[in-house]
Amino acid sequence: MSTLSLAPAFVPTTVRRSTVRLTRRGRLVVFLTSLFVVMTAAFVLAGGAVGTGEAGQPEPTEIVQVAPGDTLWRIASEIATDGDVRGVMNDIERLNALESTGLAAGQKLRVPVLTD
Repeated sequence: MSTLSLAPAFVPTTVRRSTVRLTRRGRLVVFLTSLFVVMTAAFVLAGGAVGTGEAGQPEPTEIVQVAPGDTLWRIASEIATDGDVRGVMNDIERLNALESTGLAAGQKLRVPVLTD
């Protein structure tokens, strides 16, 4: 008679945990080092955001008070000497940070002075 012996195919091994543990001071050092690296990278990358070294020239403007029934189109058409009413409207909206074209009577608007 023959005998059969089986050897186990899978031998479980014990899982070793790392013996390195961070103390409270170690976690603080890791956090502050990471924060320093991030802030340094932000500072270096933001340094290239400078447009020019010279001051810009302000756009010449005047103040116009809105009368009852005035529209932005009418005010822009009075100013636009070259016929570009939409361009002047965009300039007025940009200068006054308007969110819409609605105006209120008595409102003061900064409008561009167009020189030819």
